[in-house]
Amino acid sequence: MQAPQLTVFTPTFNRAYILHRCYASMRRQTCQDFIWLVVDDGSADETPALLAQWQQEPHGFRLEYIRQANQGMHGAHNTAYANIRTELNTCIDSDDAMPEDAVESILRFWNETPRDDSVSGFLALDCYEDGGIVGTPFPAGVQRARYYDYYNKHGVRGDKKFILRTDLAQRYPYPLFPGERYIGLNLKYLKLDLDYTLLCLNKPVCIVEYLPDGSSHNMLRQYWRNPRGFLHYRRELLHLPFVGTGFRLRQALHIPLEAALFVLRRLFAKKTEQ
Repeated sequence: MQAPQLTVFTPTFNRAYILHRCYASMRRQTCQDFIWLVVDDGSADETPALLAQWQQEPHGFRLEYIRQANQGMHGAHNTAYANIRTELNTCIDSDDAMPEDAVESILRFWNETPRDDSVSGFLALDCYEDGGIVGTPFPAGVQRARYYDYYNKHGVRGDKKFILRTDLAQRYPYPLFPGERYIGLNLKYLKLDLDYTLLCLNKPVCIVEYLPDGSSHNMLRQYWRNPRGFLHYRRELLHLPFVGTGFRLRQALHIPLEAALFVLRRLFAKKTEQ
């Protein structure tokens, strides 16, 4: 039997109350020739029991489950990429779902669209439960570009779904800093921009739901808790040769703030230890 071409991976942390929605969408896929990899980032809820139950249920796709100590979203991504063996991968968050034809659309687009080795994958659309597109679609006439250029030259807005070649995504693991749990995930995509471009598909492959416990709703807290991660992120972006002056300036302006937060956090930790 031929191995699947796509892995859909889902990092999760204490999301047993909502993860069933993602699982149900996997079961509804019109094409079941994929792997669903769940990376449990140290959940303290019923997630392990749920996955044990689901692994016993009949479904056409292959369900794989990895449990690890809590490392944060980027650490869960590292674990996923290290264990993916398929040509392609995409991340569907634990509070999101896939339209029933998403896997079919991903595989059809990848296998039927002409490309060369300079393509790292493609971007597709996210949508809300009511079908409305998140942000903007890709502009007519633009078929491939850097991730950075889609947003900074072609006017694309809003979250988009990455479908990446696994061999390339594995080249840029996220750094882990002791005691921290966050770094910007788009660092990997911007590093891929150094040598590769992305195709684009104007079709939703992910149904998103932005919950209050998600990282996008807790950014100020992330700044305080993860200053080294933010400092590393900004410094890496400053060295990208293709970014514009405005983008570079925005990153530079953040660095003193994040350095100050790092010092304050260390002082606060020492004080609480006394």
